Amino acid sequence: MSPTTLRCTVDGAVATITLARPEKMNAFNAEMHADLRDALDRCERDESVRVVVLTGEGRAFSSGQDLTVDLKRDEKGRVDLGPALTRDYNPLVLRLANYPKPTIAALNGPAVGASMNIALACDIVVAARSAYLQEAFAKIGLIPDAGGTWILPRLVGPKQALALMLSAEALPAEEAQRMGLVYKVFDDASFAVDVAAFAARLAEGPGLAYRLTKQAVGQSLANDLETQLDLEARLQAEAGSSHDFMEGVAAFREKRAPRFEGR
Repeated sequence: MSPTTLRCTVDGAVATITLARPEKMNAFNAEMHADLRDALDRCERDESVRVVVLTGEGRAFSSGQDLTVDLKRDEKGRVDLGPALTRDYNPLVLRLANYPKPTIAALNGPAVGASMNIALACDIVVAARSAYLQEAFAKIGLIPDAGGTWILPRLVGPKQALALMLSAEALPAEEAQRMGLVYKVFDDASFAVDVAAFAARLAEGPGLAYRLTKQAVGQSLANDLETQLDLEARLQAEAGSSHDFMEGVAAFREKRAPRFEGR
């Protein structure tokens, strides 16, 4: 069955997953989570796909959780948000953090609440100049979730993270870039074209080396230097025995562009 909350298209080696509930500013509900899980699975299985872009339709990347849906309640009638996090958000963040192919969050507009943290779970974040990020949870009496309390302090430090969370202020794209949350900011008028070009360039790279690099960076957060050096040696041995390394060296010597195959 075709998904109803998003679209997944493939152009060359780039798959683009577009959140498509524009009338709700692409707010997440259980159906969107299920559709996104399926799309990520299909993109991983498709060997022709080397890079995955996650973006939104209309004027927002996403407004976060859809608060208009009926919220689950416990036996005493109190709202219980835990099951939705356990079933949907937590697996999604872990899936993105451990995804074997490079992922790009392309913020065509605001990324608010949980969607900000979903974007930060991707490998690279790019944004339209008019976009902003917002840890808006305090505005409705909640704490940041979807990995926000783990990811954001590691990117900007605990003081800056707390300020963004407690104030719940919108962070413009260019300021987010200065803080290291956003890699590139593109003009609104050329955003789709610029994202496509950036993703296509990335897709031409060595897929195996990308996967090993992601593994090394991910484990570095818990490793001391000696352990990390040992890990680098093991992963570099794997990369050095690959077809892509031999192709890269040959291309360098022959003064031509490499033709990587991800193996």
